[in-house]
Amino acid sequence: MSHRKFERPRHGSLGFLPRKRASRHRGKVKSFPKDDRSKAPHLTAFLAYKAGMTHILRDVDKPGSKAHKKEVVEAVTVLEAPPMVVVGMVGYVETAKGLRALTTVWAEHLNDEVKRRFYKNWYRSKKKAFTNYVKKYADGQKDINVACIGAWHPAKVQYSVPRAGQNGYHHRTEMNKKIY
Repeated sequence: MSHRKFERPRHGSLGFLPRKRASRHRGKVKSFPKDDRSKAPHLTAFLAYKAGMTHILRDVDKPGSKAHKKEVVEAVTVLEAPPMVVVGMVGYVETAKGLRALTTVWAEHLNDEVKRRFYKNWYRSKKKAFTNYVKKYADGQKDINVACIGAWHPAKVQYSVPRAGQNGYHHRTEMNKKIY
């Protein structure tokens, strides 16, 4: 099929590259809104997990819109926010390179469940990288792979070619969800 790109768009979003295993289960807040020093200290970000999706029927209150004062069905994301407990504070100091942690103050009485999170047990992995391959394709007889992994030039395998490796558990972070 020549000129395939004119017949249909590419598959998959480029916004999620590189598609590799998430380095950590919990997401990171990489930027915070500008802090107003006149206000008292408060939470500027809050983590929640995406529990699923559903749809709702809601009234649109947007003057000038065709859907104003009408009911519309919209897709919504269900977020699960576990209880957040303050266990300490970090003091930062401004340096030439930006903010640097000056000191950390922990709460006097920490729960045992909180302390358990700080304990890490490091083991060497057993390197079972491809054991699930046979489980995935039940009979194990079929050779499931890409026949052609690219052109002669450029003389490298491009990122878009499917290869053996991570299947799922990619890092996904969505920010600034509108909460109803």
